[in-house]
Amino acid sequence: MTWVQLARLDDFAERDVIGVTHADRKVAIYKLDDAFYATTDVCPHQSGRLSDGEVVEGYIECPAHYLFDIRTGKSGGGVTTADLKTYGVKVEGAEIYVELD
Repeated sequence: MTWVQLARLDDFAERDVIGVTHADRKVAIYKLDDAFYATTDVCPHQSGRLSDGEVVEGYIECPAHYLFDIRTGKSGGGVTTADLKTYGVKVEGAEIYVELD
């Protein structure tokens, strides 16, 4: 596992979720309260970008309206029961690092 700097704190000045690509891997990074979380940025149902969705009470709602728990990646049910891959996140100074395998 490798820690990779993928974002900065000021990337979240106006958003609760951003999407980044690193080495062909799409990652969504979320700000929830004062903590940061990361999951794959691809919805397992129709491959939509989760970072284009909305953060709603601790869940990401993808553009196709499926909910996933930001903290755990667990599916909220519905058409897809597949969970999202989650990644470790740490903040050092103003930089946000994601642990990628």
